[in-house]
Amino acid sequence: MMNTRWDLILVGAGLANGLIAWRLKQRQPALNVLLLEAGPTPGGNHTWSYHHGDLSPAQHAWLAPLVVHRWDDYDVFFPALTRTVAGSYYSVTSERFADIISQALGEQLLTHTMITQLTPTSVTLKDGRTLEARAVIDGQGYRPSPYLTVGLQAFLGQQWQLERPHGLTRPRLMDATVDQQGGYRFVYTLPLSATELLIEDTHYIDQATLKAQQARDNIRLYASAQGWQLETLQREEQGNLPITLTGNHQAFWQAAQGQPCSGLRGGLFHPTTGYSLPQAVALADLIATQASFTPESLYRLVHRFASQRWREQRFFRMLNRMLFLAGPADKRWQVMQRFYGLNDGLIARFYAGKLTLADQARLLTGKPPVPVREALQAVLKQTPRL
Repeated sequence: MMNTRWDLILVGAGLANGLIAWRLKQRQPALNVLLLEAGPTPGGNHTWSYHHGDLSPAQHAWLAPLVVHRWDDYDVFFPALTRTVAGSYYSVTSERFADIISQALGEQLLTHTMITQLTPTSVTLKDGRTLEARAVIDGQGYRPSPYLTVGLQAFLGQQWQLERPHGLTRPRLMDATVDQQGGYRFVYTLPLSATELLIEDTHYIDQATLKAQQARDNIRLYASAQGWQLETLQREEQGNLPITLTGNHQAFWQAAQGQPCSGLRGGLFHPTTGYSLPQAVALADLIATQASFTPESLYRLVHRFASQRWREQRFFRMLNRMLFLAGPADKRWQVMQRFYGLNDGLIARFYAGKLTLADQARLLTGKPPVPVREALQAVLKQTPRL
């Protein structure tokens, strides 16, 4: 390891870097790629989900070995709206991710490996050793930046074995009929088998203030209300996904000082949902086609990719500001209830980040679900709360 001159070192074996390493193994197997992870396994403890329209047919094909669950449609519940939305929904588990990535990388994956410093061409390990490469990509997860103003999707999820079958045939992506508790709150439920459920208590809130025990209590109360008898807790995951309101993207990337980044580290996520898998897949495809691996070329490549996504997401950031900044926090559900009253195609394009001009016009027409004056202030970035 110490004497190897690596073509590429990927720091952090999360979703983005894991997919980059795996795709490079498929497309350029002769490359010397090293994947470093501080934890015991690549992927950590997560469930990543995405909609069918988020990926191209070719991307669906190469990602397929990672997919553990697929459903044809999903349900949403609001105080004045309940509906089933057409469109396949997929989930990747960290267990499957770890198995696939570990098998593909072999000795080129190092876990339990802490680092103390990285540069665009080297990584210093906690034990003092230094590994050198033609280029290093930092994929260590989201780091708050003074150049991005964000809200959060804070969640805690528990995977339960039930005493009896739960009866669900499709996911419940949002059940917002629950007590809002000071922000937009919903319960997200995935039926993993006839007697297994992943239940997530999810809050769109301004700060990372979700208390783990409160979320656990919320899950137990929700399960009881549904008549589900919780038997064995199999796993628990918790996180805070950034929801972008506004920012200076150029300054955000200048702060990286030439260090190539990936995933949440590079601001690559859906601005409204915080989901990162589709952009991680697209970036892995892009990097896997490159013939040159230098810090300069990779930095320019990822910067261009991220800048294009930032420009495409301008309308989404405006919607986010209306969601977070216009009207009382416990009435935010009204925005999402109105959104889910729209047609299936628009909803799919929204999640894929591919809204047409007609879609944007449709989202803004009609009576707004938030106070007009506050909505205009949020759109124009003039709200005192920003």
